[in-house]
Amino acid sequence: MLEIIYQDEWLVAVNKPSGWLVHRSWLDRHEKVFVMQTVRDQIGQHVFTVHRLDRPTSGVLLMALSSEVAHLLSQQFENHQIHKRYHAVTRGWLEDEAVLDYPLTEELDKIADKHASLDKGPQPAVTHYRGVATVEMPVSVGRYPTARYSLVELEPQTGRKHQLRRHLSHLRHPIIGDSKHGDLRQNRAAAEHFGCQRLMLHASQLELSHPVTGEPLTLRARLDDTWMQMMSQFGWRGMLSDIEKVEFAAGNRQDENQEP
Repeated sequence: MLEIIYQDEWLVAVNKPSGWLVHRSWLDRHEKVFVMQTVRDQIGQHVFTVHRLDRPTSGVLLMALSSEVAHLLSQQFENHQIHKRYHAVTRGWLEDEAVLDYPLTEELDKIADKHASLDKGPQPAVTHYRGVATVEMPVSVGRYPTARYSLVELEPQTGRKHQLRRHLSHLRHPIIGDSKHGDLRQNRAAAEHFGCQRLMLHASQLELSHPVTGEPLTLRARLDDTWMQMMSQFGWRGMLSDIEKVEFAAGNRQDENQEP
């Protein structure tokens, strides 16, 4: 069962787990679990995708319940009318706040994009980033006796493929767990010492106008167990209170049906 963040007669939004494909792809013919099919079976309705998250990325995934609403939402995404917020754990100390305007050449898949044009120049790519917290841990990585990490908030203004991962790599603060654009030694250390077996990139929030009612809509996705474990280990609990899981000590869990 996937966590449903929001549902009405026109939309459904879920908290996509890391490692899940959004929809069936012939590039992953042996994969049997997909978000679209799972949500369809869970709510008993067909769903229509309007945006995507990379397989290793977790967080808010919005879908429409009709092709007409899907078209309206797609227009909002294309016109940059939907505000997206992500969080990441990166290598090193990233403490400032700035806007990175760094064009990116298109990343092509050897199979899926074999007929795509190879002479496309760099495309505009803009990301607003802000350092939220830093920590230094007594873990030796390479020639350094300790390892430094940052909790970073990211707001992409454009939607290039792997934009956030590539922009942070350009800043020399690659995301922990990024197997393509990251630091292999840091990834291994995070897996060994902190139990991190995933890309530490989470789509935390979407802000949009409801495509039918016009009302403002804010969708938030809670952090998963790997995130919460790392937040505890790094002393960052409470810094993302609006998306952190609320945990109760054994024996103190309140009965939801109990009268106040």
